[in-house]
Amino acid sequence: MAKHNRTGEWGEDIAAEWLIAKGYSIIERNWHLGHLEIDIVAMKDDRLIFVEVKTRENTDIDPVSAVDRRKIMRVVRAANAYIAASALPHEPQFDIIAISGPPAAHTLAHIPDAFRPPRQVD
Repeated sequence: MAKHNRTGEWGEDIAAEWLIAKGYSIIERNWHLGHLEIDIVAMKDDRLIFVEVKTRENTDIDPVSAVDRRKIMRVVRAANAYIAASALPHEPQFDIIAISGPPAAHTLAHIPDAFRPPRQVD
């Protein structure tokens, strides 16, 4: 497995553990439908939360900057597919978890309700 894949997997593990500690229930991890992917699907209260996890070992790079318009559109398409497949009647929310630094000295930032779906998904 490539180093960036190991880093991403490690980041998703840290994010899932953090969410559980904060009272979230993890529904899915690495959900795929074709080329669409959602890192983490979680529930808290009455919200269905789609979490995009970005991990960078280099602290000079802001992981959140990787969540650009193109990435948002892909996450929203994946969330729409997930909702259609699961028929869950909950309010969706889109969060970002950004992890920076090496495993021994990382920081985690959670941005709840980080973005809203555009009115029209291309």
